[in-house]
Amino acid sequence: MSNNKKIITIIVAVSENNVIGKDNKLIWHLPDDLKRFKKLTSGHSIIMGRKTFESFPGLLPNRKHIVMSKKLNKNFHKDVTVVDSFKEAINATDDDKNPFIIGGGEIYKIALNFADKIELTKVHHTFEGDTYFEKINGKKWKKIYEEKIEQNINHKYSFSYLTYIKI
Repeated sequence: MSNNKKIITIIVAVSENNVIGKDNKLIWHLPDDLKRFKKLTSGHSIIMGRKTFESFPGLLPNRKHIVMSKKLNKNFHKDVTVVDSFKEAINATDDDKNPFIIGGGEIYKIALNFADKIELTKVHHTFEGDTYFEKINGKKWKKIYEEKIEQNINHKYSFSYLTYIKI
C-alpha cells in the first residue's frame, strides 16, 4: 500500500449469531473490549450512523466524530461533522490514515465494500437482537490475528479478538 492510502477499519463486536445490538444498545458489557476500542480509535476519525451517535452518552474524547445522516442538519453539533454519503465521510477524515467505522448495521453494510480491515470482537454467546453484522466472507477476508479471552470476574462471556484484512 502506498503511504498516502487510508486504511479503513471496521471495528465491531458480534455475538455467535452475528447480533450487534438491540434497541440501539449494546447487549453485553465487556470492559476489556471497551478499553481496546478506546485504544484503537483514540486519535482517529470515527464514522457512524445517526442512531449510533445518539446511543452515546456524549462525545468520545480524542476522536473526530463523523455522522452519516440524511436527517441531521449539517450544523446540529459544533463538534460533529455530518455527511450524506460514505465517500463524504471518508473525505471528512482529512489526513487521518486510519479512520474507523463504528456502526451501526446499515453503515457496516456500506463500509464492507470499502474497508481494508476488520477488528472484530466475537462474543462467545448467542443473543436476541435487531441489528446484525454480515457473516465474514472467507473469499474476501483473511484472518491474520486471533486472541481468546476466557470468561472471568469482569466478563460474563468469553470472547475473542479477530483481525481480518481484505484479500
